[in-house]
This record gives sequence, structure tokens and C-alpha cells, in this order.
Amino acid sequence: MNKVVARYVDGRVLKGSTGDFTPAKEAFHVASVGTGEKPTLVRVADLKAIFFVKDLAGNPKHEERKAFDAAKPPVGRAITVEFRDGEVLVGTTQGYEPHRPGFFVVPADPTANNLRCYIVAAAVRGVTFPGAPQATAPRGARPGAASPFGSRTAPAGLIPIPAAGA
Repeated sequence: MNKVVARYVDGRVLKGSTGDFTPAKEAFHVASVGTGEKPTLVRVADLKAIFFVKDLAGNPKHEERKAFDAAKPPVGRAITVEFRDGEVLVGTTQGYEPHRPGFFVVPADPTANNLRCYIVAAAVRGVTFPGAPQATAPRGARPGAASPFGSRTAPAGLIPIPAAGA
């Protein structure tokens, strides 16, 4: 069983454990620890991300480091994820593809409570790859086409994630 924190796009948070999450499934179950309640069915499409954590209580006083330790080169491709709600996550990924429904990120801060995160692509404004050459638009994007974010444009270097159905 994995300890998880499921963060919904509407701001709700569900903490517990899961044994049936896989990226290929549309839903999974989270059992709240110590409540004796029936596990909650969670639809991945309703989520911002699923955080696989060390401890369900976490450490609210911890200030997450948004950079890699220079003494320990990152394993995988460095990535910065900007969620549609403005939150930024820095880490590494080994399987990012812009048109998949989601991707895993291992946070840059090894002292943080998060072990890894499954990021739901629909909740992401865009990604950058620190140290990579200048970013390019996603496959299929046309020069001068309207932003997939309505009137909001992606910051320089940010690779926008196409909105669902785009």
C-alpha cells in the first residue's frame, strides 16, 4: 500500500493509502487511515496530482527547496511544472510526453515529504526543462495560433500543455 495525498483541481484534499493506482486506469481507491470507512473512489480526471508521500501528516513548517543539490546531479530529465492554479513543482521525470494524460515527477528536494508525484496533464499550465535549449511549442501547434489557455499566454520558455480536447 502506498501513502498518498490526492489533490483535486477544486482544492479538496484526500489523504490515505492506495494499492490500485496505475496511470492507465481512470480511477482508483483511497482508504482513509484509521477511519474504518469504505475506500473512496477517486477519478483521476478530477485531480490536479497524486502525491506519494513518506508521511500523511507531512511537515507544514518545511520550506520546499525548488532547486537540485549541486553535489548530486539529478537522475532523469530536470523539469519545472507550473499548475493552472499557479503552484510550481521542480523535479525530474523519465516519461514526460505532452499528449499523455499524466506523468510522474520526483521532486528536487529530497527532504520534502513527497517521494514522487503523478501529475494530471489537464491541471498543468505548462512545463519547462531547465538547462534545455529554448522550448518549442507542443506537436500540432500552429505559429500564431490562439493560446490553449484563452487570453492567458504562457510565460517565455514555458511549454504549454494543450487543454483537454484540444
